[in-house]
Amino acid sequence: MQTPSRFSVPARGWLVPSLLAIFAVAGCASVPSVETKTPAASTVEANATRAGSIDVEHSQKFARWVAEFSTSARAAGIDEATLQIAFDNVRFVPRIIELDRAQPEFTRAVWDYLDNALSTQRIARGQDKLLQLRPVVEPIAARYGVPAEVLVAIWGMESNYGNFVGDIPTIDALATLGFEGRREAWARGQLLAALRILQNRDIDRAQMIGSWAGAMGQTQFLPSNFLAYAVDADGDGRRDIWNSLADVMASTANFLASSGWQVGQPWGLEVRLPPGFDYARADADVRQSTTQWTDEGVQSMDGAPLPALADSSILLPAGARGPAYLVGPNFRTILRYNNSTSYALAVGLLAQQLAGGPSTQAPWPRDLQLLSRSQLLALQTALNVHGFDSGTPDGTMGPATQRGLRRYQRSLGLPADGYPTLDLLQRLQ
Repeated sequence: MQTPSRFSVPARGWLVPSLLAIFAVAGCASVPSVETKTPAASTVEANATRAGSIDVEHSQKFARWVAEFSTSARAAGIDEATLQIAFDNVRFVPRIIELDRAQPEFTRAVWDYLDNALSTQRIARGQDKLLQLRPVVEPIAARYGVPAEVLVAIWGMESNYGNFVGDIPTIDALATLGFEGRREAWARGQLLAALRILQNRDIDRAQMIGSWAGAMGQTQFLPSNFLAYAVDADGDGRRDIWNSLADVMASTANFLASSGWQVGQPWGLEVRLPPGFDYARADADVRQSTTQWTDEGVQSMDGAPLPALADSSILLPAGARGPAYLVGPNFRTILRYNNSTSYALAVGLLAQQLAGGPSTQAPWPRDLQLLSRSQLLALQTALNVHGFDSGTPDGTMGPATQRGLRRYQRSLGLPADGYPTLDLLQRLQ
């Protein structure tokens, strides 16, 4: 799943050189306009002093956290040379915390996401890359049983075919997240994994860069996944997912193959649903063979027999008014790479079009107004008040909310697709 904002963070913040020398970032006053009353010099100095004191205190706390983490890393087998390389100039980057805490007010519509992910330029460039790099990619695809188009599609989604891998030092990102504390246990585990990568000399610190969340390289591996799945495919003794295309592709293929990829099976396909279809059955937990779906009247868009999938489900990413897809185990494997339905659908559709297949044919309901987080919270609260249990209101769409919404839709005689709309919210209110 992934936009440039995921990566783009200024390379600045609090620096901890050798964990000893702490410095403050001094603030500067802007030049006042003619109409603005200039504050007294004593006030400016007092504000600057307070800001400087806060910066010094924060830097000291960060340094103590890094020192404490270093002790635990040392006990876990990280040597002194690696600790010195990693932490001599480690920075706390405030922007990372802002991005981690950010909760977008509006949910991005799947059609908007796909418009960007499946742009004409991305498809054309991916087809060119696939043609140019077949001597590298095809042997890897054959070895792991993952189609070349899927590997190139993930590469295109994660870094625009290697054009942008992120610009945040992974050590800085994970140290910042660990110190902040919201996900400290997770960040500490990933930071320890990153230190092991440095100790193994797969990459040096300066080149270990990626997103603000610690994902690295051309296909954005978290450090723990790098340790588990990265492959030295070019035989140079290092697993380099930043600079070696062979390592990038083999590592990505190894992740998918190890996560349940089924050789010879498609990720899924767009389908037509029969009249009177029970939309409540379009649920990830409702899985059956394509033979059973065929018996229920589900058809491919071109009328060809559905592919043989033993464990498939119907996906309605935009509700009953949008396109329908039949997805199988390989779609769920892509979700293990990035647990976003929009992302997995984008990878599948991009791979399909890189191979010369069709784009989505049914129209998207672009007139639908998506609910903001606060509106979704109001929807959940209203469902509970009216006796349609949706769990604890949190402003996030999940299975409990979907079940409650489906029960409410059934009570109105509406298609029970569990898709939240402004109309349903207004009815409940």
